[in-house]
Amino acid sequence: MGKVTGFMEIARSENPYRDAAARLNDFGALHSPQGAEARRAQASRCMNCGVPFCQSEFGCPLHNLIPEWNDLLYRGREREALERLLMTAPFPEFTGRVCPALCEKACNLEKDALTNRDNELYLIETGFERDWVRPRSPGRRTGRRVAVVGSGPAGLACADLLNRLGHAVSVIERADRAGGLLMYGIPSMKLPKPIVERRIRLMEAEGVRFTLNTEASPEIMDVYDAVVLCGGAKKPRSLKVEGVYAVDYLTAATRAVLSGDEPVITARDRHVVVVGGGDTGNDCVGTALRQGCASVLQLEMMPAPPAERLPGNPWPEWPRTLRTDYGQLEAIHRQGGDPRVYETTVKRRLPGQIETVKLRGFDPISGTEQLLPCDLLLIAAGFVGCEEATAERFGAALNQKGCMMPENGSHRLRDNLFSAGDMRTGQSLVVRALADGRAAALEVDSYLKEDAQ
Repeated sequence: MGKVTGFMEIARSENPYRDAAARLNDFGALHSPQGAEARRAQASRCMNCGVPFCQSEFGCPLHNLIPEWNDLLYRGREREALERLLMTAPFPEFTGRVCPALCEKACNLEKDALTNRDNELYLIETGFERDWVRPRSPGRRTGRRVAVVGSGPAGLACADLLNRLGHAVSVIERADRAGGLLMYGIPSMKLPKPIVERRIRLMEAEGVRFTLNTEASPEIMDVYDAVVLCGGAKKPRSLKVEGVYAVDYLTAATRAVLSGDEPVITARDRHVVVVGGGDTGNDCVGTALRQGCASVLQLEMMPAPPAERLPGNPWPEWPRTLRTDYGQLEAIHRQGGDPRVYETTVKRRLPGQIETVKLRGFDPISGTEQLLPCDLLLIAAGFVGCEEATAERFGAALNQKGCMMPENGSHRLRDNLFSAGDMRTGQSLVVRALADGRAAALEVDSYLKEDAQ
């Protein structure tokens, strides 16, 4: 384990946010990384618990060997720590930036949990800096060909593992850049795009082929030995009012950052209202502030979560408590108050305004209507499954959640057709999509082995 008394002697210390006033002027990284000494001190706090909930079903979906690589990091054996991390984590440079760190919430230290996310990010970035992360091509090829449709977290994780298992993998992506929501759905300040492109280039060097600007057709099932659909759950929930869907807005913002041009959808000098209180809504708030909005307001239909865990939400479950994320913190800095308004939704859209109404449950409360300035309405109310067009093209049945998951819960839809990630499970976290992509790869590998017999 780490230092025997480390968790008692050393306080938890996360990578700090950059100063709000400075970071609101750019799309640079949100945090300032701490150095090796700080990371080793934080790793020393790991108790190597008898039951490490951090890597249980309550914690890491990838089941990362967290106590092991924390101990190696504490002892200065950073390369070994990275090797242990990479045994289960395909892309720590992504999860180290965007994962909500389920492992930390399940840590036996609870509120004083290990800084696992910062530690894994330090390990992978140190690996890239010291040239420890190099192309790892399989020792032999199987001669089997697999197409992965979609290059988001699940698609990349599936392609990565299939390639390591020796299969020839082609990733088909309809966008102009690979990465899916990692590229266009998550803002640059949370996940810098050169980080995504660095991983794509590494996968190409390992033998994975990427075909961009291409819509996959069902004919590929006759060309490849297996096809895995990883197109995500991109069908947005509608509010029945005119507005811009959050992913379209965030995509336009990222394209502008990459090109240096003005975004085709901008919040500059506009009163912005974001409907939705989740991570995507928060990303819209942070993006609108960076684009120079006149004001930003965030509406949430549900009541404000409690400040502390309720009896029905015990540790080591994910705490359903109030969180104030970077976007809200930046709005507080810029506007002087939290932008969130709870138990409220949009009743109708008017020129330059919206009419809101308070809710009791999901029922509007008569007499609570209010007019608010709104030049740009962003809808971040979640998703209701995958796009029907993809399902129709491939003849895949959708379940009640609008997803491609067979009744038996497998990844195999029929014949040589599989699904993975949000397209199979519905909207979820990046780390869960990575885990599901890897699980699909193992199922595909078993199918190919059986098919060869």
